[in-house]
Amino acid sequence: MTFVLNDKSMAFTGDALLIRGCGRTDFQQGCAKKLYKAVHEKIFTLPKECLVYPAHDYTGQTVSTVDEEHRLNPRLTKSLEEFVKIMNNLNLPKPAQIDVAVPANLVCGIQGV
Repeated sequence: MTFVLNDKSMAFTGDALLIRGCGRTDFQQGCAKKLYKAVHEKIFTLPKECLVYPAHDYTGQTVSTVDEEHRLNPRLTKSLEEFVKIMNNLNLPKPAQIDVAVPANLVCGIQGV
C-alpha cells in the first residue's frame, strides 16, 4: 500500500518500492506479478519529481523520486517476465522473526487476537 499526498508531491511506499529495490514477494501472500504491476501502474505514473519515501532502507537512504526509481531501480527497470524470474529466484533466508511478524501483521498488530 502506498499513501500519496493530494498534490502528488510525496508518496510513502511502504515495502512496495524501496530505494533501488522492492519488497519481498516470497512470503506473506506476496506475488511478484502484482507488485510489478502496482509499482508500474500506480507509483510510476505519479509525477517524475514526486518524492518517494520507503518504509525502510538498509543503506541509510531516506528519499528518492519517481523518476530516479523508474530509471535506476535494478529490478523494476526489467520487463514483467524478467522481474518475476528475479523475484522467484532470490533464495533469501527466512526472516528471523517472520513467525511472529506475519500473524501480527494479519491482525494489524493487535495483541492477543
